[in-house]
Amino acid sequence: MSFATADLCDQHDDKIKVAEPIFRPYGAHLAFAGRIATVKVFEDNVLVRQALAEKGEGRVLVVDGGGSLRCALVGDQLAVLARDNGWSGIVVYGCIRDSAAINTIPIGVRALATHPLKSIKKGAGDRDIPVTFAGVTFVPRQFLYADGDGLIVSPVDLGADG
Repeated sequence: MSFATADLCDQHDDKIKVAEPIFRPYGAHLAFAGRIATVKVFEDNVLVRQALAEKGEGRVLVVDGGGSLRCALVGDQLAVLARDNGWSGIVVYGCIRDSAAINTIPIGVRALATHPLKSIKKGAGDRDIPVTFAGVTFVPRQFLYADGDGLIVSPVDLGADG
């Protein structure tokens, strides 16, 4: 991974949007980048699992969990599934669990917090739609870049090595 979000901001300030700094870093990869895929759910991770079971091809799954802090939408099993299927990272507007295990898995993860309770399993929600949180609209097929300084999105590939 050879990019810095600060440099991308300096070089492409007319193209990028910067997410509010509300996410905590998890996973063994601090920096990650890729095309955006989205799911919108609330306290239900069935669609998250379905998405991560597909070939990731270096994409980043952006999960709009409504900002819920009442249960986790991603745990270590889903992080392993994501890694095994070639996802670059996962951004969760909500919670994860199994953070100690996730921190050993070679994938990038951002989430609001941790919570030990698992989600419900009804399968409600939407996939591949624009979702908005942290002051940014995440649009499927656009690009996301995350590192220790923050998270940015761009409608075009900024040519970063990701």
